[in-house]
Amino acid sequence: MADASVLIGLGSIEQLTLLNDRFPQGILIPQAVWREVVEQGARRPGAQEVASATWIGVQPVTSLGIVRLLKTDIEEGEAEAIALAYEIDADLVLLDERAARRAAHRLGLETLGTIGMLMWAKQSGRVPNLKVLLDALQTQGRFRISRTLYAQALNEVGE
Repeated sequence: MADASVLIGLGSIEQLTLLNDRFPQGILIPQAVWREVVEQGARRPGAQEVASATWIGVQPVTSLGIVRLLKTDIEEGEAEAIALAYEIDADLVLLDERAARRAAHRLGLETLGTIGMLMWAKQSGRVPNLKVLLDALQTQGRFRISRTLYAQALNEVGE
């Protein structure tokens, strides 16, 4: 289960396939995330890769009440991703925004974000250098990373 920010972030630095490496069974995204990444973001990095990835499935959300409640605090794509993860009893949901992660945790869901994915890739030997990817994420992907989180991530992987 993934929200748009993880797909866009990894796509912007040409690392979207890390998701397939980490989740070889594939990932699901709700329709709101598909619309945001592929339709509305058609010209953005990663949109075409998401559209053509056979390991990314789109599934409609049926728990519309949960989505409505979540949308009072978070965006539609995040709300649908969390609701869908809850519906299918997913092991985890891919989210970056703090408010969305808090909402997912309240429903008993584990979360993993873009930086966590990159840390996993470094620790599992799929990428040689986390710093290069974090820098690219900030410049190419216009991804905001606090200095504290940046330093913690590098420290955790021994860079």
